[in-house]
Amino acid sequence: QVQLEESGGGSVQPGGSLRLSCTASGRTFSNNVMGWFRQAPGKEREFVALIRLGSITAYSNSVKGRFTISRDNAKNTVYLQMNSLKPEDTAVYYCGTALSTLAITQKEHYDYWGQGTQVTVSS
Repeated sequence: QVQLEESGGGSVQPGGSLRLSCTASGRTFSNNVMGWFRQAPGKEREFVALIRLGSITAYSNSVKGRFTISRDNAKNTVYLQMNSLKPEDTAVYYCGTALSTLAITQKEHYDYWGQGTQVTVSS
């Protein structure tokens, strides 16, 4: 079993920045894929970013160039640095992990999820 806990959400003005953290406990593997997803009201949970095999990353087109995912294996923590935030980034952000090292962008293939953290971008 793996437990995930997100933190770092909050409210910010457009153009601002936030850093989300996801700390894993339990049976963790540093090479497994860790992903960030988000879900806005009335919408499906969508892929945002992932990191696997320690440092290989991938991003959705909507956040590429603005968000950065990173990982500190010593702390079992994955970060999502979000810059140049836009109102359309408003959502509940979830981290997930799968028992795989593949670049998985489909939420159905993730095995464990955190409880989510709210990010609100508004003036």
